[in-house]
Amino acid sequence: MTEARPLRHRLAAEAIGAFLLFATVIGSGIMAERLAGGNVAVALLGNTIATGAILFVLITMLGPVSGAHMNPAVSMVTALRGDLPWRDAAAYLPAQLVGGIAGVWTAHLMFDLPILMVSHHARTGIGQWAGEAVATFGLVLTILGTVRHRPDHVAAAVALYITAAYWFTSSTSFANPAITVARSLSDSFAGIAPADVPAFVIAQILGALMADRVSRRLFS
Repeated sequence: MTEARPLRHRLAAEAIGAFLLFATVIGSGIMAERLAGGNVAVALLGNTIATGAILFVLITMLGPVSGAHMNPAVSMVTALRGDLPWRDAAAYLPAQLVGGIAGVWTAHLMFDLPILMVSHHARTGIGQWAGEAVATFGLVLTILGTVRHRPDHVAAAVALYITAAYWFTSSTSFANPAITVARSLSDSFAGIAPADVPAFVIAQILGALMADRVSRRLFS
């Protein structure tokens, strides 16, 4: 469906979607931390609700244009399955990353923080890596299964999955290589230290590939 749209329209949708999604993740994290009075659970809850809500909106709005991937792991699996040309998937990646980083910087601007920052929030260890693999596995499996059996429910399914995964995974479910890189540029509640990014991305790719493999048997 998305291939029928001109590539420039799809790239614009991916960039705009990533901009709004990443701005929401960072902005709501900053707002939640400021209002929570030091209660990390309350701050995470605020961050969770905002992220789940914007995902529903963006997938509903942009899904018919580009598929509303906003995530290189999703684009990779879509290309592996032959539903998106690899050339287009490769073009999606910079659109997602550039749009997303712009969203992070805009969140900083809105909250009167330095626009250019580097995170010092350490997120490392086997538990965190396992959390990212599980989070991405579940996200991609949710997308593939819902697209096949309940295509009208993709937005709700993804939004609800991420809402749950924020809380049941040790990493709070980044589940997205582009947002992982972008969050390393924000020394805020939702940030991640740049040194911890590569291991997260590897775990995410492995989780996505496993979801693709499982879905081929489960949903065939």
